[in-house]
Amino acid sequence: MISSLTGVVQAIHPNAIVLDVNGVGYFVNVTPALAASLISGEKVFVETAMIVREDAMTLFGFVDHAQLNLFELLRSVSGVGPKSALAICSALSADQIFDAVASEDDLAFKSVPGIGPKTAKLIVVTLAGKVAISSGKQSSGAPQETVVAALIGLGYNEKAARAAVSSASGSQSTQDLLRFALASLSNSGKADA
Repeated sequence: MISSLTGVVQAIHPNAIVLDVNGVGYFVNVTPALAASLISGEKVFVETAMIVREDAMTLFGFVDHAQLNLFELLRSVSGVGPKSALAICSALSADQIFDAVASEDDLAFKSVPGIGPKTAKLIVVTLAGKVAISSGKQSSGAPQETVVAALIGLGYNEKAARAAVSSASGSQSTQDLLRFALASLSNSGKADA
């Protein structure tokens, strides 16, 4: 795996750069802000995430390890692929992402092209515990209420959502509670049509 590159900027595109590393040109997807900050011919270092798929190997580059970690954190959300994660990193700063998750504000994520309402809600719920730890910010509601709100946002009726959440035993993280509730609702088929 390629975890970082140091080379000379050979070409700059709106969302990517070509980095010449010892005569090999690497096409690296980057945020528009990073692309705009670079100058052709300058030597740069980028942290990278290499995504290997059946039909492609794609590099995503970041100015530092914190940005790379944020990208990987977003990719951990079901339904958020690398291009969507990069789009979120391009549209929102780390603080905006942390604030949106901490305040359970999925509107911030809905404003990013390609992120629909269900995915926006999943980002908020999935990252609630992780972002609170990363940023030192706490979510305003109890995990149960956060999960109930997320399930309603995903199209389940409130009664079914509350029943699924209350059937979870013991204290669990928001992410575990959501996973349990979704499994419970999937088995009972209580989603609104």
